Amino acid sequence: MSEGKVAKKFALYPPKDLVSRLGLKEGQRVRYEIEDGKLVVEPLPDPIEVALRSKKWMKVTAREIESESEKEQSELYA
Repeated sequence: MSEGKVAKKFALYPPKDLVSRLGLKEGQRVRYEIEDGKLVVEPLPDPIEVALRSKKWMKVTAREIESESEKEQSELYA
């Protein structure tokens, strides 16, 4: 078990070994919850990494995206 203290503006600085064990990166988003009177910190996945690692089920070219965008814009603003 590790200990720390609450810093100015209620900042919490977990020990480096806990951060490493969770695989946290600087700037990474986390979720806070209170369970049975304890603060629980859960790392949130990076949406870009999730998208890059997930199974791809469709291929779309930049030209197709641009064409669809132009079509939608002409319908909205015509």
